[in-house]
Amino acid sequence: MQPLLVAIHGGPASTSSQDFIGGSTFYPMSYVYPYAAFSAQGYAILRPNIRGSGGYGAAFRKANVEDWGGMDYQDLMAGVDHLINIGLADPDRLGVMGWSYGGYMTAWTIAQTQRFKGASLGGGITNLVSMYGTSSLWNLVSMYLMGSPWEKRDLYLARSPISHAPNIATPVLIQHGAEDSMVPLTQAMELHRALIEHGTPVEMVVYPRSGHMPEEPKLLRDAMRRNLEWFQRHVPQPKK
Repeated sequence: MQPLLVAIHGGPASTSSQDFIGGSTFYPMSYVYPYAAFSAQGYAILRPNIRGSGGYGAAFRKANVEDWGGMDYQDLMAGVDHLINIGLADPDRLGVMGWSYGGYMTAWTIAQTQRFKGASLGGGITNLVSMYGTSSLWNLVSMYLMGSPWEKRDLYLARSPISHAPNIATPVLIQHGAEDSMVPLTQAMELHRALIEHGTPVEMVVYPRSGHMPEEPKLLRDAMRRNLEWFQRHVPQPKK
């Protein structure tokens, strides 16, 4: 059995495509998550197109409206369990990562289960209420949650990873662009503060001159290196 890394695309209506380096629509996650290097070191990679992903028809794409962290999360875990059941993935060596909405799903996942030994989230939404008030994409949040925070207060709070931060025990690497207007840096800062408060192992890296995803080659290389080293440390290969 191999250690398994789950890579969740952004969007949420993006799509993970079938190619060697792990491309996706909208933001190329292979720029920050070195899939080829992970594979070369023996990691299995699961890149699920969970409910809400594009490419499977309108009904599937809209299936996570008012349900972020619901059936999309169930889809993700069903994929993990399938790979375990067929003997491909080691249930004791699981990691999860994602950028943007994938970052949201990463934070949400480790707040719901402690099965993952390491996590990395980039440009991730952690607090839907403050996201609505500070993001240039505030209308994306209200569109998916079908209302504003004062109209859907309970839903905003219940589906925010920050609300469940005390449940997170998985070591977390947080990466964020200093000039991100889509998912403001404060989203990363809020989760970072909460994890420190509760004693969860966490590292946070802020990339200068960067918006929603780093673009400078040296910053992308740094993000790749950190992600590779993070999972080597927390989801290691078995000793021979």
